[in-house]
Amino acid sequence: MRKKGGLTIGIVATVLLFSACGEENGSEEQAEEEETNEETIEFRMASWSSAIAEQSNLYLAEQEGWFEESGLDFEYIPGEGGGEAVRNIVAGNADIAFANLEAVLLAAQQGEDFKIIYNIYPDNVFNVVSLKENNIQSIEDLEGKDVGVYSLESGTYQNLQVMLYDAGMTEEDVNVIETGVLNFGPLINEQVDAAAATDTGLYDAKEQGLGDVNVMEAKDVLNTPADVFVVTEEIFEEERETLLEFLQVYRDSAQHMMDYPDEAAAAAVGTAIDGEDEERNRAIIDIRNEVSINEEMEERGLGWLNAKKMAEVEETYVDIGLIDEPVGIAEMTTNELVEELD
Repeated sequence: MRKKGGLTIGIVATVLLFSACGEENGSEEQAEEEETNEETIEFRMASWSSAIAEQSNLYLAEQEGWFEESGLDFEYIPGEGGGEAVRNIVAGNADIAFANLEAVLLAAQQGEDFKIIYNIYPDNVFNVVSLKENNIQSIEDLEGKDVGVYSLESGTYQNLQVMLYDAGMTEEDVNVIETGVLNFGPLINEQVDAAAATDTGLYDAKEQGLGDVNVMEAKDVLNTPADVFVVTEEIFEEERETLLEFLQVYRDSAQHMMDYPDEAAAAAVGTAIDGEDEERNRAIIDIRNEVSINEEMEERGLGWLNAKKMAEVEETYVDIGLIDEPVGIAEMTTNELVEELD
């Protein structure tokens, strides 16, 4: 009886031992499986443009898995101008907008509540370009002329209005023509007398044989941020941690693009709609890197916002009549998230 009892106890102990080991192994496998299958959070960025080479830090971040490592399933939503990008966040089609400041002001006038949370390009990159042979040496010389803009939703159009206002003119003094994003073809083919554009757009046009030009830069009239990241008040309050994750990846990738521009240039190949020429990508990236940081950011970090400069844009827009009254852009502007970035 004792032998039988001992055997029974031994069998039970063995079964329990294997069961415990099985449970332990099963728990480890389950934990590994849960870790592997951990869901990422969908994060949608609405841009003012299609995927272009100047935004190569984003493509590099995707290719290197930096968004995924931060728990983000990143989606790039293209647009035709900052106005469309901002409308996408208002409609809930995107979580954050990559847009010019003027587009934010115009939308805020309609009663939308926003938070401007990151300064992408602290200097104004817009300009007005004309062929030297057209002898347009000042904004006043545009009177009665055909002027191309990317779109009526873009910063090219809005900065043109600011430059006209500074010269004592309005858009009714010129003939504004939508020519498409980054499109200098009409100017090269002499279908317009001048083109409102960006610094990178001008570089491309020169590479395409634009010839000798006169360039009037918007920053000489009003040097405010060319592009910012903006979100709705609701997203700012409810998705703070997700926004921090995105901004950290963006800032790290922007710094990486400054430190290793060749890597970013390679990342644009096959990703950016204008990215097939790696040498050209590098040139565009060099231009963008120069305007992605200023003295204030060198001290406070990439993305830092200057509310005083924002207020200058608002005041100018009220003076021009593009918005009826101040919309409180200083209150919309916050460095809360930038201050939390590493």
